[in-house]
Amino acid sequence: MIDNALTFVEIQTYLNQYGYTKIKLQEGKKLYSIALEAYQKQQQRYGQQMSSTKTVNELWKNAKDSYMRCVKIARVAFKDNNGIARTLGLNGKRKTTLSGWLNQAKQFYQNALNDPEILKRLTEYGITKTKLEVVKTDTDLLENASLIREKEKGDAQNATDLKDQALENLRLWLKDFIAIAKIALETEPQLLEGLGVLKRS
Repeated sequence: MIDNALTFVEIQTYLNQYGYTKIKLQEGKKLYSIALEAYQKQQQRYGQQMSSTKTVNELWKNAKDSYMRCVKIARVAFKDNNGIARTLGLNGKRKTTLSGWLNQAKQFYQNALNDPEILKRLTEYGITKTKLEVVKTDTDLLENASLIREKEKGDAQNATDLKDQALENLRLWLKDFIAIAKIALETEPQLLEGLGVLKRS
């Protein structure tokens, strides 16, 4: 619509009489460009968020597998020691939220790695300090990926807000433009159609 108004001199002649000069039309074109760029940026941000969510889900699956193997073995190793079971967070169900699960896993690894008695007992079941450090890395990677995803969630929401505002600015400009175009081109319905505007209000 704006491009046609800028392209066709005959349409411009009518619009000029009602204040829609080439400069004012360029303002509308700029609002359109801003809205388009904001829309494209929003799509990019949501694409990045989707990718980071996929990464988090994959890392969480890996971290869960290695963590649960350790928990199952630790439950056997410390079945008669409620104090250590509590220290490692072995009792009860595993949390289903990522933040809750991360807290449980971090509690397990940190307390296991920092307690020589726990390490000695786990080693008897094939879980050495080195193995624990390796599987703890899965959890560290997951936590970092989760932080990145949260940032990208925020970026995507911010991009949506900017897109919505840009589209609203364009919508308000077009609303006035269409109203004036209908008046300016009232006697020239074919030119009005050339703008893609229906004559009826």
